[in-house]
Amino acid sequence: MAEEKEKWTTFLALTTVLIAVCATLATFKGGGYSTKSILNQSRASDEWAYYQAKGIKSYLYELQKDKLQLDLDLNKKQNEPQEVVEEFQDKIAYYTKNIKRYGLEKDSIQREAKGFEAIRDENKKHSEVFGIAVIFLQVSILLSSISALLKKKYIWILSLVVAGVGIFYFIDGFLLFYIV
Repeated sequence: MAEEKEKWTTFLALTTVLIAVCATLATFKGGGYSTKSILNQSRASDEWAYYQAKGIKSYLYELQKDKLQLDLDLNKKQNEPQEVVEEFQDKIAYYTKNIKRYGLEKDSIQREAKGFEAIRDENKKHSEVFGIAVIFLQVSILLSSISALLKKKYIWILSLVVAGVGIFYFIDGFLLFYIV
């Protein structure tokens, strides 16, 4: 009987170590994905700030263009020389070209920011699943410890079931085949 008891406690120790290794790896991977999520959020925020700066510049050009258009209309009514009218038209064309350029740049910046947000969201999903894995694996380690202290095999079996759930989420943390 003592020999049989010794045998399962050896497996108890081995499985506890393996579960602890999985918990450590899940913590490490979850932290890595969390860090990537934060970095991509920062990148997205930078891109959105850049987007806003381009928007402000574009708005300033639009204001200036509108002012020049009003001045041009006023000068036409006052029969200003043709070279003055052409100068206004050239400036209006210059501002119009820059407004279009800023619009294209904003579109590109917006795509870039949304790309960073998508990467952030993907990393966040991985991190969350690894976090769930860590919880189950830690509970399993706790149950294994209680089993060893009380010398109760059924608690160890329960810890293996909980570890199985944790390992499921650990694998899912990489593949995301089952998202919570």
